[in-house]
Amino acid sequence: MTTPAPAHMFTVKKSDLHQIGLVSDAAASAPLADGHIRLRINSFALTSNNITYAAFGDAMKYWNFFPVAAPVTARVTTSTADAAHGCIPVWGFADVVESRADGVVLGERIYGYFPMATHAVLQPARISASSFVDAAEHRRELHPVYNQYTRCAADPSYAVAHEAHIALLRPLFMTSFLIDDFLADNHFFGAKAVLLSSASSKTAYGTAFCLSRGLNQQRSTPSAVKVIGLTSAANAAFTRGLGCYDQVITYDEVASLPADVPTAYVDMSGSATVRAAVHRHFNDALKHSCAVGGTHWDDLTAKNSGAAGETPQHLPGPRPTLFFAPAQIKKRAVDWGPAGLNQRTGAAWGGFMQALSNPASPWLTVVSGKGAKAVEAVYRELLSGQTRPQQGHVLSF
Repeated sequence: MTTPAPAHMFTVKKSDLHQIGLVSDAAASAPLADGHIRLRINSFALTSNNITYAAFGDAMKYWNFFPVAAPVTARVTTSTADAAHGCIPVWGFADVVESRADGVVLGERIYGYFPMATHAVLQPARISASSFVDAAEHRRELHPVYNQYTRCAADPSYAVAHEAHIALLRPLFMTSFLIDDFLADNHFFGAKAVLLSSASSKTAYGTAFCLSRGLNQQRSTPSAVKVIGLTSAANAAFTRGLGCYDQVITYDEVASLPADVPTAYVDMSGSATVRAAVHRHFNDALKHSCAVGGTHWDDLTAKNSGAAGETPQHLPGPRPTLFFAPAQIKKRAVDWGPAGLNQRTGAAWGGFMQALSNPASPWLTVVSGKGAKAVEAVYRELLSGQTRPQQGHVLSF
């Protein structure tokens, strides 16, 4: 039997995302049990969406997908791997390097949800020609959307040349499509404008693309809503250049918007300060407040939100509610059927890819990196909000 290669996992301290480590992963290096496969993770995307996973790790159970085992025998930095630490999930591609599962063969390329690590061990179940799910005991109570893995050889939309864009944007664009669909399905809660924070982020401009194209609006309203982007001064020019927002303003310009226009707020930033400013400005004209992301992960609490004791539950206007994309997927899989859902999202993805890769003005440049130092550098840039919005990072160990 071939001795498994040493496996390592990138970890962060759950209570302080600045504290990171690269630790040995004994579970991913152990002899393979019957019914399991071992994968070498080939590449993965690292975006602000992954910072959201970390910021909401406890509340949304993101830490539960790839638990960090103790004790640790190898260390690059000085974190202690135990229940206080977690591994951030990422979307990417991996190759099967060992298989003891009938129907999954050596050398297969797999797309899906992986640990930020060198290797992963999965327990395939419900194996079909196109996909399987990980039936590991600790994942059975987690949402099935994240437990599904695609066999690339049977995926008609897969091409090696498109791997970077798929890893970077497919899961984010699915969320974008579903936010647009959720708003349209609810008649935009009576809003005439949709305000998106962190508007330069990929999930935000994917949502703006769907809104601006009216992909779902025809089902609920005869007139299009106005799409407004809220971003930093540093990213304002890039965001305006995308062409999918009707208006782009900076965070300190919220008060310049007409306060009497019924507005829905889609919060990609998670900033308590920005949320409070939006709620106080629109008050009862704010028709819905939708929490999606946490790009401003260090301002998620109400400590900067204004008056003493002013929590999200006590802000003027509607109570902020968390948007959970898998719940909308489940609803639409029933409403439209799996084939109908795939047809709609596939058509939207095709249009988005055309806009994204327009040679005259591409929205995204892929930047590749390899090794622990490259992963750490990109992670710290994302954590500090210093990454350039026009870049997408695809990494490997």
